[in-house]
Amino acid sequence: MKIFIKILLVILVILAVITTIAGFIGYTAYSKAIREKPLLTRVEEVTSKENYTPYSKLPKVYIDAVISTEDRRFYEHGAVDFIAIGRAIFTNIKNKELDEGGSTITQQVAKNVVFSQEKTIPRKLGEIFAAQDLEKNYEKDEILALYVNSSYFGSGYYSIYDASMGYYNKEPKDLNLSEASMLAGIPNAPSIYSPKENPDLAKQRQAQVLDKMLKERYITKEEADQVKNEV
Repeated sequence: MKIFIKILLVILVILAVITTIAGFIGYTAYSKAIREKPLLTRVEEVTSKENYTPYSKLPKVYIDAVISTEDRRFYEHGAVDFIAIGRAIFTNIKNKELDEGGSTITQQVAKNVVFSQEKTIPRKLGEIFAAQDLEKNYEKDEILALYVNSSYFGSGYYSIYDASMGYYNKEPKDLNLSEASMLAGIPNAPSIYSPKENPDLAKQRQAQVLDKMLKERYITKEEADQVKNEV
């Protein structure tokens, strides 16, 4: 029993050291980024862009599609969703592939607005601190709007407005279920899921989005099937 306790204590100490080091690396990366340009300034650069689409101008069907696809517990957790991270780790181990990342929408905003798309450990850790600051300064609806206005949608479209106009020649407020579910799936891999570049893969991704919306009960099976069967 004493040996077990000693082993447990050693493990806890090691975990504490790792957590401390990771926290230091992440905070250092975030501090460097906001010294170069403060968080509020970075956000204002996004919100002041021409054709920025506020939350109030996003149709519910598109919001539902994004939430279902990217972060179904978005309104329930804080900057980091530890349940999603645990689920992602389990899934990745089970499938022996890096299929899921567990990042929240807020973390993705941090990546888009504060950091580059470079996948490094310091950047990923810094993302957590940036996400926490975002949640302190902005409402969830504002963060969701920042996400869709700072994401890349493939084919040269860098916001939901540009993507909606570019792919469908209509403003975001007028998107229907078919269009909304298509656009919600693109940011995951823009170069792969662009309807202009890879229509078949885009359609497959759209089906995944519809399945997630159905699972969250945002749409009915009949509605999902109708969109899936569109030519």
